[in-house]
Amino acid sequence: MAERVARFVYSGHAIEMLHERSIESEWVERAILAPDAIEGDPKHADRVRACKALPERDGRVLRLVYVEMGQAYRVITLFLDRSRRR
Repeated sequence: MAERVARFVYSGHAIEMLHERSIESEWVERAILAPDAIEGDPKHADRVRACKALPERDGRVLRLVYVEMGQAYRVITLFLDRSRRR
């Protein structure tokens, strides 16, 4: 059986947030594939909210919203949560 290769697509807003907030795309992809926590979006049933503590950022928590689209993930937004650390 072939291993699934994930593909990541970033919205224009998500790309801006990567640059503005100095967040690495590797961290985003890690948060999607191995999140510390996930929850549904109460307003958009197709969206998923994920959280991942980042040792590279002193344990700050990366929060993001994405949509799974077959073999790809579309990242909508992302930010470092100032109120949460791990």
